[in-house]
Amino acid sequence: MRLIRSATFRFAALVFLLQLAGALLLLAAVHRLTSAELSQNARALAEELRDDLLATYRQGGTVALAQTIARRTAPEREPSSAILLAAPDGSFLAGNIAAWPPNVPISTPWAVIEIYRIGQSAPERLGVVATHLPGGERLLTGHAIDNALRFTTVMEGAMLSTLLLAIALAAIAALVAARLIEHRLIATVETARAVAAGKLEHRVPLDRSGDAFERLAIVVNAMLDRIAALMTELKVVTDGLAHDLRSPLTRQRAMLERALGRTQEEQARLALGGAIEESDRLLAMLNAALQISRAEAGLGRELFVATDIGRMLADLEEMYGPLAEERGFSIALATEPDLVAPVHRELLGQALANLIDNALKYGAGEISLSADRRGDAICIAVADRGRGIAEDQRAEALRRFGRLDAARRGEGAGLGLSLVAAVARLHGGTLSLEDNDPGLCARLTIRPEADASGPGARPASG
Repeated sequence: MRLIRSATFRFAALVFLLQLAGALLLLAAVHRLTSAELSQNARALAEELRDDLLATYRQGGTVALAQTIARRTAPEREPSSAILLAAPDGSFLAGNIAAWPPNVPISTPWAVIEIYRIGQSAPERLGVVATHLPGGERLLTGHAIDNALRFTTVMEGAMLSTLLLAIALAAIAALVAARLIEHRLIATVETARAVAAGKLEHRVPLDRSGDAFERLAIVVNAMLDRIAALMTELKVVTDGLAHDLRSPLTRQRAMLERALGRTQEEQARLALGGAIEESDRLLAMLNAALQISRAEAGLGRELFVATDIGRMLADLEEMYGPLAEERGFSIALATEPDLVAPVHRELLGQALANLIDNALKYGAGEISLSADRRGDAICIAVADRGRGIAEDQRAEALRRFGRLDAARRGEGAGLGLSLVAAVARLHGGTLSLEDNDPGLCARLTIRPEADASGPGARPASG
């Protein structure tokens, strides 16, 4: 169904139907013209024979006509002719037909009948002309058309073969036309795919043909130039924003710490401690928001390095293991070997750490870390045995600053899962929240490039 709805399929089907319709119309016209020509030739022969015999009748009467008919119907003369001279009552006078055909009126301009000729062992198809003579006699002249009919049958067989060939050629023409269209669009598609993966320097090559496809390429390239300029501006703005905001926030935190060290009043110390915690939370929110914006803009691909995903998960297990034991959790690790891919190590590590933090906050029992390869993708999953997230709330959980029910209100800012989703998109993948029955399974899928050690990727250990 999806193929049938595609524009390429519809275009190919249109070309096929037009080719087939043209072939059918041409073959039908040839068949009609050929059949009409054969019929006209047979009728012309029958009328010519009639006119010759009528000229004899006018000169010598019935006797002369009968003698001429006898000569003309001799076996060695005009073997395909059919002649009958009959009396007014229809009885035989001369010719090579034994009796007047009952289905032929006395005056018939043209008819096709099947009848025996004298001396023939099988009936034949004849095209005949019937004439009522002035003396009351009847004259039937005709011509055997079996050979013409056989030719028509052969021609129809040839036309059927031609039609089958036309169908095959129409299918080939449709396929070639569709492939030509796809070939002209493939460069645009590949460029769009590369840009979506974060390679903003890619452009659609121009072929100087001046056609609609090149005009499309020019417009797309102009759009990509504008996007690249906006991304550069975004990078400058976000870097400046990070620097401009971090500095006063850091100074504010330092001032609060100094004030905390100088005061001995319990209420004041509690208030200052709360202010320091809020400063830390604000700094964390700022860092996360900036990371999400840069990741969603595709910035940071130049920092991709070939990384052992299994080793990264093992390091996270080692780092979070003691904390998990303190809170009554256990961490299980299961990864396939040789899962090496070019990734942004910092961002991917932060994303996985966010997923483990969520499992420690809202999960229960065992937390499982797993990674395996599925086709061209690597799937990393963090699953817990907590109460999970209802299906109708998962979209809200992935939204930036999205928060769920009051029970989940705490120190978080609603940016953890948003950052994970942005990191997944930076790596050409997705983040999905699934039911772990019970609990939640956060599945991070990334699609690394074919060659993790290609240009731009630096090898790194776990």
